[in-house]
Amino acid sequence: MAPKGSIERDRRDLFRSLRRKIGDERVIAGMERVPREAFVPSESRYLAYKDIALSIGQEQTISQPYIVALMTSCLGLQGSERVLEVGTGSGYQAAVLSHLVPRGHVLTVERIPALAERARVELLRLGCDNVEVRVDRHVLGCPDRGPFDAIIVTAAAPALPYTLMDQMATGGRMVIPVGTRLQQELVRVLRTDEGPSVSLLGPCRFVPLIGPDAWPEE
Repeated sequence: MAPKGSIERDRRDLFRSLRRKIGDERVIAGMERVPREAFVPSESRYLAYKDIALSIGQEQTISQPYIVALMTSCLGLQGSERVLEVGTGSGYQAAVLSHLVPRGHVLTVERIPALAERARVELLRLGCDNVEVRVDRHVLGCPDRGPFDAIIVTAAAPALPYTLMDQMATGGRMVIPVGTRLQQELVRVLRTDEGPSVSLLGPCRFVPLIGPDAWPEE
């Protein structure tokens, strides 16, 4: 385990770097309020503020902080939106979203019950009471609770999932990695009255999105 001073130094360095790269003060300030070390396994906590993805078990990861900041910033949250997260994982991204929509609501969906329960416990402990965790292996997203103002997908789809695009409100934004199982492009989708408007944000690498309108389970 690294000394506390080392972790604090890593934390200062990380947020200094993110401010230079992202420049969205609301997002960075929201991330600063979330203890990332609470969402990683105890043996990895000394790495919590390195700008890298980390394993959380179940063949899943907690995303690199830069990617969390970029994806969150691209949602353009103002504070009262209804947000859907597909892929709860550790719960870290949901905790960040919680601070970005203090007058809104975050619904996060996870297909692995053990991860969902662990995230639910940690989110409650941290007071993220505007976050709801749902377990579902059979439906992509949460069609019965839409439409959503913003959707963030923390696993990679082979193509833009129409199932999720149908859950977007007009004017809604979705950020999702799209590509092969090994390499993807981060994509931002804006739903307009004329149809979807798509922007490419750069290369990335995520675990595959499993389920209907995504990758089949191996």
